[in-house]
Amino acid sequence: MRIRRFAAAAATVAVGALVLSGCAAPQSEIVEGSSLSVAWNQPFFSYNGETSFGNNTSNNNITYATNAQFNFYDDTPKLIKDTSFGTYEKVSDDPLVVKYTIADGVKWSDGTAVDAADLLLKWVSLSGAENTPDFDAAKFTDPETGEFTPDFPTDVVFFDTGADPTTGPGLVSKLPEVSDDKKSITMTWDSPFVDWELSFTNVGLPAHVVAQNALGIKDPQEAKDALVKAITDNDAASMAKIASFWNTGFNFTEMPKDESLVVGNGPYTITNFVADQFITLTANKNYTGDHQPQVEEITVRFITDPLAAVQALQNGEVQVISPQATADVADAVAALDVTVIGGNEGTYEHIDLQFDQSKSGHFNDPLIREAFMKVIPRQEIVDKLIVPIQPDAVTRDSQVFLPGAEGYDDSIAANGSDAYKTVDIEGAKALLAQSGVTNPEVCMLFSSTNPRRANEFLLIQQSGALAGFNVTDCSSPDWGGLLGTPGAYDASLFGWQSTSLGVTNGPPPNYNSKGINNLSFYNNPEMDKLTDQLGKEFDLDKQIDIQKKIDKLLFDDFYGVTIFQFPAVTAFDQTKIANISPSTLAPTIFWNIWEWSPVTE
Repeated sequence: MRIRRFAAAAATVAVGALVLSGCAAPQSEIVEGSSLSVAWNQPFFSYNGETSFGNNTSNNNITYATNAQFNFYDDTPKLIKDTSFGTYEKVSDDPLVVKYTIADGVKWSDGTAVDAADLLLKWVSLSGAENTPDFDAAKFTDPETGEFTPDFPTDVVFFDTGADPTTGPGLVSKLPEVSDDKKSITMTWDSPFVDWELSFTNVGLPAHVVAQNALGIKDPQEAKDALVKAITDNDAASMAKIASFWNTGFNFTEMPKDESLVVGNGPYTITNFVADQFITLTANKNYTGDHQPQVEEITVRFITDPLAAVQALQNGEVQVISPQATADVADAVAALDVTVIGGNEGTYEHIDLQFDQSKSGHFNDPLIREAFMKVIPRQEIVDKLIVPIQPDAVTRDSQVFLPGAEGYDDSIAANGSDAYKTVDIEGAKALLAQSGVTNPEVCMLFSSTNPRRANEFLLIQQSGALAGFNVTDCSSPDWGGLLGTPGAYDASLFGWQSTSLGVTNGPPPNYNSKGINNLSFYNNPEMDKLTDQLGKEFDLDKQIDIQKKIDKLLFDDFYGVTIFQFPAVTAFDQTKIANISPSTLAPTIFWNIWEWSPVTE
């Protein structure tokens, strides 16, 4: 076994950007006929990772490989600009004005040009600027699947992005200006936003495909023109159709008959997809950017059992795995002649409690939320499941700060997390008695195919029973799509994975009442005020002060608990593949997929 280890990043602010540039058009680096396979622990189910339903790592890994970005993080992690795809320029500080321009020759995989129509669709979907006011989509969500029900109104404009008017593109309420050559848009922000550089990193879905399907227009250019007109005129009837297809038209669990639904603009395209088995990525012949792939075909195999992933690596069925680390997995990969990369991931395990619209309704009562937090055996989980892999593992005690980052120690000393350091059965019993509820049921949502989470659930169930909680199993293989679904569960057990080093990466989308990741129906005006302030604050010390207040408020409101930072294990067959170098940030091993190289004799 060959071993290489790296340390997790401990920064909380965005790093400076580096520029990649080239003088000549890139030449194809593809090794003809080459193919490699990688294992991932959850099947793909949506090509639109910007909806509340599709926002999942398993989806975003694929869309990252099939779509180019204005910028991305490497494994340092540093923010890198990809000028071969496009550029962005801050035109003004006050007001904040940013111009985005698509590079010459950039095309979708079907040959259609990428242009301002795509940028406008990205803006209108993320900003929510043309959404029907006060529409509540939660009423039309299926508790069994997490998808919208057939009775979803056809006359409302609603892009399912959790658009928040106080942060990110939600701060761009004014229609952007389109350049004469239709390759640029200029966005004027309503107020300054500290992470503006990280909030509009790609063009999202192809405008021509959305408009063709939503408006019934065959010609790609005519479809784009109609979409631009609908957005420009704020044509509610057309926009309702566009938003509806944008929300749901790209959800699929096998290769769609309409292959326009897998059109992308990055180094790879989806060419095959078998439900619950694998998805195949093939080098995009119409890709002209700097990230020319070296492997002609990459198959992502869905292997939910981490030990089965190790077995697949041993058998040569896959060449790369990055499963959830357990003691059994660590022992199994140690026995193989492969390269193993360990360390910490930018992902942390946590339990969120539903403040409203839960399965039982019990957690609407803060007394019951507090009581349940007191019975979660956080230290026991770490000692039994994480320490055997990582002897120095400790609990993570902050909802906001990464362990080791500036502000973490000060925050955990004051945020109230020490009340849940150890299990307090008697304290939980007293709170339940005060609430007047006997034997409250708590149905937990987690991945039914994840052994580590199954073990965590059993420990929580056993501890909860000592205080009178009836902790039941709401696990599902489709847990990701069910997150935030009304009536589906009471508490959720999963991991948040950081996608950037931006200061607003976590709090605004997770805890703001309108944030896309506010899956708990949490609504506190003070929190909305703090997340709004955080997005506008450019001073590092003041950012940390606001984050500390957010951290404490979450514990004061009994939002839930954090448990541990993920230990990492990536293993690959160095005789078959080179240039595997996982990042602590999502998309981890996939961040440089175009650099993956087949090893030849």
